[in-house]
Amino acid sequence: MRLLVSISLLLTFTQVGFSQLSRIPLDGIAAQIGDNIILNSDIEAQVVQAKQAGMVVTQELRCSVLEGIMYQNLLVNQALLDSLVVTDQQVDSEMENRIRVIEEQIGGREKMEKFYGKTILQIKAEFREIIRERMLAQEMERQITQDLTVTPREVKEFFESLPADSIPYINMQMMFQQIVLYPEITKADKQRARDELQKLLDQARSGKNFATLARLNSNDPGSANKGGEISARRGMMVAPFEAAVFSLKEGEISEVFESEYGYHIVKLIERKGDNYKCAHILKVPTYTTESLEKAAIRMDSCYRRLKANEITWDDAVTTYSNDEATKQNKGIITNPYTGDQKWDAAALNEIDNQIYILTKEMSPGQITEPNLYVDMMSRKEGVRIVRLALRTQPHKANLKEDYPLIQKAAESTKHQEMVDEWVAKKIKLAYVKISEPYKDCTYKYDWITK
Repeated sequence: MRLLVSISLLLTFTQVGFSQLSRIPLDGIAAQIGDNIILNSDIEAQVVQAKQAGMVVTQELRCSVLEGIMYQNLLVNQALLDSLVVTDQQVDSEMENRIRVIEEQIGGREKMEKFYGKTILQIKAEFREIIRERMLAQEMERQITQDLTVTPREVKEFFESLPADSIPYINMQMMFQQIVLYPEITKADKQRARDELQKLLDQARSGKNFATLARLNSNDPGSANKGGEISARRGMMVAPFEAAVFSLKEGEISEVFESEYGYHIVKLIERKGDNYKCAHILKVPTYTTESLEKAAIRMDSCYRRLKANEITWDDAVTTYSNDEATKQNKGIITNPYTGDQKWDAAALNEIDNQIYILTKEMSPGQITEPNLYVDMMSRKEGVRIVRLALRTQPHKANLKEDYPLIQKAAESTKHQEMVDEWVAKKIKLAYVKISEPYKDCTYKYDWITK
């Protein structure tokens, strides 16, 4: 098992208000690692989070939380000694990702600020250094295990060492390939989007409410319902966007500009140093019905050639597909979150709920007819043909069918062994003091000298 419950709990401030944390009393020292003091309140803050997440609070949980904090302190101390660096940009990016998750859960930035009783800038200021320490710990752990390799022999030995009742049962898995043709976005399509945005800019500059225009017209789903409003820090947005933002005075609206996402106008609301709040309207160029029809005709030709064996699948991918995510890999569809090429039904439905319906009656090697397709990640629309490359039956894991899965398990085990060896050495060199009632805990590592 990877590191201890407190590492995953640390900074998971999605379930507990900062006002709650501030009311926890500073009631004594729980432990000390070198010069770092761990307070009882540090432990209780994470226990509150665990309770909010539905976990049962026990002394065993508190012991686990304390060990996780001690482990992180070891990592951070070594990271500082080794001069490892986590940049402000990395910290801010991580902070913004966390805040966006919380916003989605709570229902927007204003509700989040009201719930926590702090502004976004105050939240960021309060937690920036804590997040930096966590990221330093993660980077130190990567340094410890950077030379990790697992040979085929080690994978085989790992698998053969597993007790029979520990070998996992593998659900049915599938592997898919696709040929995707997205309709061409022409110069006329781009000009149409730019012209629409220019009209909106003229309305905004003539006095029409910018937030209302954004709600009604922006193609950015993340900000349109908030009147186009975005709060960010330098380095978090694409270069053309930030160039426009930092060229404006508060209250000014930019000219129309282009980024990789489409065409924008942006209004600067406020800026404090590298932090800024703005509102923007995005117009994404869209293809015409004629472009979609051309793509459909071309894909129909591809399908007929495949069925007549006039072209191989690999050649068809090269000739017809314009999907950058799969074209260079024989059309294989990879899970964007895990990197896996094999899918079970549950994971597949999260990413592409159409594909299972299309292929559930097919045998490996068969292809679908051309179908309209919407990429769930980019929201781009196109036409595609899907090939079922593999379907396995439910079975107990084995080296022949499940080597990548077993290899990952072997790597994870070796990773933990390397970490455990490092921690054991560092504990012997560190000053460690643990107070009551944590002396009687059962720890994974030998923190208390026998």
